[in-house]
Amino acid sequence: MMTTTQTTAADSTLMELGEVQHHARTILDAIGTVIDGKAGAISTALTVLLAEGHLLIEDVPGVGKTQLARALAKAVDASVSRIQFTPDLLPSDITGVSIFDRQSNDFEFKPGPVFANIVIGDEINRASPKTQSALLESLEERQVTVDGISHPLPTPFLVVATQNPVEMEGTYSLPEAQRDRFMARISLGYPDAESELRMLRQRETGSPLDALTPLVSLEQLRRMIAAVRAVYVARVVERYAVDIVQATRVHPDLRLGASPRATLQLMRAAKSWAALNGRGFVIPDDVDALSGPVLGHRLILAGRSGAGAVSAAYDIVESIVRATPVPLDEPAS
Repeated sequence: MMTTTQTTAADSTLMELGEVQHHARTILDAIGTVIDGKAGAISTALTVLLAEGHLLIEDVPGVGKTQLARALAKAVDASVSRIQFTPDLLPSDITGVSIFDRQSNDFEFKPGPVFANIVIGDEINRASPKTQSALLESLEERQVTVDGISHPLPTPFLVVATQNPVEMEGTYSLPEAQRDRFMARISLGYPDAESELRMLRQRETGSPLDALTPLVSLEQLRRMIAAVRAVYVARVVERYAVDIVQATRVHPDLRLGASPRATLQLMRAAKSWAALNGRGFVIPDDVDALSGPVLGHRLILAGRSGAGAVSAAYDIVESIVRATPVPLDEPAS
């Protein structure tokens, strides 16, 4: 097990990791009152937020995908917008449009709902591929280009998109390029019996989501993100992550492995996971914990598709992680 601690020079403006962990625990506990019995999915969602990534929540209707997205947004005192994706939604309905202003005799840009700190994209795979592609630039470049002019998006910027399984009527499969831009994919699944009973009792007195109030300010969120960026990663841990990703590209059951972008996002997510656990350095367990959510949705199986392929891809990631040698310690610097 690694025992190396972070020795980089401290920035006096950085939030202490203990404070990051405290704020994170407060947020996780609050969201847990809205989405009961899904602590793992909630932790992954917050990990993605602090790692400056985007989150894809895929599951059948009615299990709480939108509830989780809204709860995460309400826990932070930031600007929030929601886009309901439908077959008739246009790209300009997302990004915004230039409108001619008669007074100034010039075109004025009217920002679309993508201009928010947290954007909830509901049922993203019900929109046409052309409309889905309108998100591509904003997901990666964090800007929108309309009529040849680039408009930067707010900082931080997080998209939480929900989608239904591709087998369901009226859905369009997300293209590989768009899936690759989501840092992680999670699935909630059905609640167990006890969680479902608690949900019934809670709803008798109102929705827990309505009672949720902002727990951290936008400035506190920015400082938490900065603290995550400063988490140390040893070279042997970087190599461990690369070995896992490389193995997806030569696996006999995979037609398409994980991209170099996936490697970068896996390390960012692992740093965030380490910070949530109060550590200023990444250990192999952090990489293991995020490998499934970060890599699974990017893989394409040879000769399989649909829901079965999704679970099979996660099984392959787990087998690769188990087979990859774990570094025991960092060489002396």
